[in-house]
Amino acid sequence: MINIINNCCKKIQFLSGAWLKTIAIISMIADHTNKALIYPYLTSTNGFLAAISNLFDIIGRIAFPLFCFFLVEGFFKTRSRKKYLLNLLLFGVISEVPFDMFTTASFFNTNWQNIMFTLALVLVTIWIIDILKAKMQSKPKVLWYVASLLIVGVMCIVSMILSLDYEHHAILIGYFFYLFHDMPIFAIPFGYASMYESPWALLGFGLTLTYNGERGRQNKMLNYLFYPVHMLILGILRLCLGI
Repeated sequence: MINIINNCCKKIQFLSGAWLKTIAIISMIADHTNKALIYPYLTSTNGFLAAISNLFDIIGRIAFPLFCFFLVEGFFKTRSRKKYLLNLLLFGVISEVPFDMFTTASFFNTNWQNIMFTLALVLVTIWIIDILKAKMQSKPKVLWYVASLLIVGVMCIVSMILSLDYEHHAILIGYFFYLFHDMPIFAIPFGYASMYESPWALLGFGLTLTYNGERGRQNKMLNYLFYPVHMLILGILRLCLGI
């Protein structure tokens, strides 16, 4: 049965990591533009603007499952997990003021932290679970599953206490992509269940099945810089427009 599923999945694996990340970036731009520049002007009588906003909402739900998916891919493929974590934390710090400008039109707000910190916590979570897996090789596997779920539960609480973007949803999605790394199709229903209130997120989860395992042509620094730079632009526009 598993071989049949694998063969079916291979038939649709035609997009490289570069293409999928480009799709995720376009999705994020649509989502953030919608929230920063369209939401403030929505009224009950503005049907056309509402239609545009709804379209951007649909497109915008694609990004997060893809970014979570590639966070886990990076965990397995990076040469240095420590450096990977430090990069996420560094760009989390760099992104925080642009994030606050974009979300609240202010320069500092402690009520909501940006996605780089969230991804860093997801990385820490699966890293701890992975170390535990190696240490518990001689134990019944069910004990590792129980321990991993306890760790996930703790990290979900931490993400909510810290008010991280996507909070516990991110921890759960990252865990399932880690758990079913070789069979992402099985991660989809579990990950989607954690975001059931965003039905269009299924588009993003579905696109993970098209990943062909190739990196494609990418610039790592540009991938990191995109996040704070586009939010800085949106934040400046919000401040200039007074919205």
